[in-house]
Amino acid sequence: MFLCALALTPCLNADTAGPAGPSPETNDDPAFVWDLSLLYKDAATYDTAKTKLVGDLPKLKQYQGRLGESAATLREAMVLLTDLQAQYIRLGSYAALKSDENLRDASAMERNQEMDMLASELSNAASFVSPELLAVGEAKLRGFLDTEPGLAVYRFPILDTLRNAPHTLGAEAESVLSSVGMIADAPSSLYGVLANADLPWPKIKLSDGEEALLNQAGYTRWRAVNNRADRQAVFEAFWGKMKEYERTFGVALFSQVKTDWFNARVRRHPSSLAAALSGNNVPEAVYRTLLAETNANLPALHRYFKLRARMLGVADLRYWDIYPPIVKLDKKFTYAQAKELTIAAVQPLGADYVGMITQSLNGRYAHVYPRPGKRSGAYMSGSVHDAHPYVLLNHNDDYESVSTFAHEWGHGLHSVLANRTQPAPLAQYSIFTAEIASTCNEALLLDHMLKVAQDDDERLFYLGSALEGLRGTFFRQAMFAEFELRIHEEVEKGNALSGAALTKLYGDILRRYHGDAEGVLKIDDLVTIEWAYIPHFYRNFYVFQYATSIAAAQAFAERILANEPGAVDTYLGLLKAGGSDYPYELVKKAGVDLATPEPYRALVKRMNSIMDQIEAILDQRAK
Repeated sequence: MFLCALALTPCLNADTAGPAGPSPETNDDPAFVWDLSLLYKDAATYDTAKTKLVGDLPKLKQYQGRLGESAATLREAMVLLTDLQAQYIRLGSYAALKSDENLRDASAMERNQEMDMLASELSNAASFVSPELLAVGEAKLRGFLDTEPGLAVYRFPILDTLRNAPHTLGAEAESVLSSVGMIADAPSSLYGVLANADLPWPKIKLSDGEEALLNQAGYTRWRAVNNRADRQAVFEAFWGKMKEYERTFGVALFSQVKTDWFNARVRRHPSSLAAALSGNNVPEAVYRTLLAETNANLPALHRYFKLRARMLGVADLRYWDIYPPIVKLDKKFTYAQAKELTIAAVQPLGADYVGMITQSLNGRYAHVYPRPGKRSGAYMSGSVHDAHPYVLLNHNDDYESVSTFAHEWGHGLHSVLANRTQPAPLAQYSIFTAEIASTCNEALLLDHMLKVAQDDDERLFYLGSALEGLRGTFFRQAMFAEFELRIHEEVEKGNALSGAALTKLYGDILRRYHGDAEGVLKIDDLVTIEWAYIPHFYRNFYVFQYATSIAAAQAFAERILANEPGAVDTYLGLLKAGGSDYPYELVKKAGVDLATPEPYRALVKRMNSIMDQIEAILDQRAK
């Protein structure tokens, strides 16, 4: 729908449950808490802005039935709609960020819910635009675009509306669908509150006597401990508790998949996948090629697991052996060091990029440490066109936190570049390109860390971390994408999905990817509830873009690090392009075609190369 995608979805990390973090006394230091007064001075200012938007919404009505009147009238309507969306995006971003500071804060949750309602009102008020543009007709619209300079920034979205003609309904039907948006996020909201705030997480005592609270953040922290018996205990307690809520999580996810299918059918798409990809005009070949290439290259993933077992000294690798580093690095990485290392790592991107990221890191744009009730994981929020992006972190003074930091600020600088280069209607970029910026930063960080590593142990640690990143961002996300496709296909066939059915389906895929039948890694029944832990399944074919993006990012990073002529300018040009074209086309123009096998095969080749380096060090030591 024309200009009605109110893009407030944060860019989530591939594994969203964040680490537990250092001592709580650091959490209230203003230096580690974002300054949202840069969006609104105070609650009263926010309320005034909300009242203004509510009062401005009826102004759209004066343009209904008049979009074909003249080019000037169309320009006025587009300017007004853009302004209304800008008002909403600022309000919605502020409400979401405040809510994520403490999900237990009822008033903040209510403010966020009010934004959901207001989004529906805005979408409903603008629902006449797309049907009416189609009624005006392509010839007349192109005439307006060619004669009115003020419409130049709207050319791409207007032509995109024409592309979507087969999936656009009449004004009345569009209005009804916009109203349905008020309830469409109920499954996701249910999941978020249950998983982050209400679920009674267990506590266990570890072998050293320390008590571990296994909420989502605690699980991420303690699943990587060195003591194998402790890891098993963590898994049994955490997934055992999740299993108790299998029915509830099942209802939530089944409801989400039904909602996706409803929206697809109403808009005359043949499948939920086709509907999800249609918005950004991504060829279905991208999704299908990703899954085909991932499955064809599972031997590389199994090789990694065998190498992990060798380095951990484990004969019977289990799922709780995936997360501990294959080489222990007794080294802490403070938040200040994360800044320094990231700035050093992105030097190949040039002085301008380094200057921009340095300026960003010196501002109060990040919420750094965990707090009770704070949303777990990490994300970047950069939808407000005339404001600086914000980053939510859960820093834990480890290397994973450094990698996450570089990842999220890759998103942040993407937004800075796009917002500075593109006008508001063309600045918002797709997740399809967003994850390229973040994972390219991770690749540059790895290259830097290998250069500054002081011995083979440190090099092994960083190489192992890179392998885990490729597993988690490529193979794991492709596995999620395959599961997501399967559950949507089941609903499209008219089949029901209980929590138990979802666990069975997910377990089958999980075992295949991890080589259970081949004796590579044993998957116990207790972890097959893992699907219930993944919030991305409520984002309608979101996860595949992590896998496609890391493949593209590896290609760009290799060219940049090899000092290929024009590589930096081409890459930064992709970031600056924002949403000025379809994301697949932008990446293809930059030299990477994600509908072909080559990027995925190159990534697997890179993964095998890293394993070759690790094995060479191990073999040399064994002599």
